[in-house]
Amino acid sequence: MGGFSDNEEFERIKRQLHAELIDALDFDQVGQTPREELAARLRATLTEQVELRSLPLNRLERERLVEEILDDILGLGPLEPLLRDPEISEILINGPENVYVEKKGLLQKIPLRFNDNRHLMQIIDRIVSAVGRRVDETTPMVDARLTDGSRFNAIIPPLALDGPCVSIRRFGTVPIMAEDLVALGSCPRPVMEVLRAAIRSKLNVIISGGTGSGKTTLLNVLSSFIPDGERIITIEDSAELQLQQSHIVRLETRPANLEGKGEINQRDLLKNCLRMRPDRIILGEIRGAEAMDMLQAMNTGHDGSLGTVHSNSTRDAIARFETMIAMGQSNLADKTIREMIARTLHIILQQDRLPDGARRITAVTEVTGMEGNVVTTQDIFKFEQRTIDEEGRVRGAFVATGVRPKFADKLRKNGIDLPPELFRFRMEV
Repeated sequence: MGGFSDNEEFERIKRQLHAELIDALDFDQVGQTPREELAARLRATLTEQVELRSLPLNRLERERLVEEILDDILGLGPLEPLLRDPEISEILINGPENVYVEKKGLLQKIPLRFNDNRHLMQIIDRIVSAVGRRVDETTPMVDARLTDGSRFNAIIPPLALDGPCVSIRRFGTVPIMAEDLVALGSCPRPVMEVLRAAIRSKLNVIISGGTGSGKTTLLNVLSSFIPDGERIITIEDSAELQLQQSHIVRLETRPANLEGKGEINQRDLLKNCLRMRPDRIILGEIRGAEAMDMLQAMNTGHDGSLGTVHSNSTRDAIARFETMIAMGQSNLADKTIREMIARTLHIILQQDRLPDGARRITAVTEVTGMEGNVVTTQDIFKFEQRTIDEEGRVRGAFVATGVRPKFADKLRKNGIDLPPELFRFRMEV
């Protein structure tokens, strides 16, 4: 069998060897043997068995056979090669036969499958049990952070009608820095310089964007501009930020237990955080009533704080804040809420994932105040999409609108005088 021409035969041989190896294992000894030593022993045994059987496989197929059996026994089965690939940022599994990965910004289906729903469930159980969680008919959804920092979500039947579904969002071991975003074309250098000055001058910044648009990556980059001497407290549902400063406290929410007790949400952590003397508060994603507490914190000595919100435009982000604040303070009048937003927020960034998979800042908007009953804003920078070329890449231009922001006065008070040319440029991409 050359070039994996008979995949069914390959799978049959793999299942047979897998079963024989499991039968021969001494599980008491397995539990006492270091993983590296156990893997070496099993690899030697499997290689010997493959050679003795004179199987109709070429060298590459034999190596693949051994590795796949080891992955099933010691690791996460078919997921192992995907987790070893540093270029894969997201893994999506829709039942045992439909597996997709995001690689270099593009989502693609790959020829990888699990044996059946039972096999996929075994892998899910192995993942969630390793982080002290469970998933079954009584708790058919689970959201967790894996030991490598990846974000894991699974939903199983009866809620998932076509078999178990898994989403794994991965994060690089080396955090993306400002220069990386500039080099990738995600953010022009003049825009990055303005944002650096804004963060150092303790302006309150919110990043708006959809799922998978790169909000967390951008939040991580902006957070890197915070001076090292400040005390930073981060609050997240699943810890994803990779801050490099020395004085950092990381807080993570906790879901309720099986009895529905013990939940600690972002609002609980934010209220406690205010008693911990933070210089800056970073909220991974503002989703609900904690929006009110975040604005109050920004407005009472914790300026320079940052967060993200799920919305499709900078104006939509303001509307989302209004809704979320009303969730926490239903007795507040709409105008009072808007005045709080206008008084507290300085900059809203819109981060989008474009049709070609590229992630870009598409608007930098300043919140300027109130006019009547409306929060007023002005765009400082924006990305103008023009067309999609023959290779599928989005073409357009980053444009400075020519407006000098009102927050420039605050920057000047902090010893930062931005040159006028930063607000008069056009960069084709």
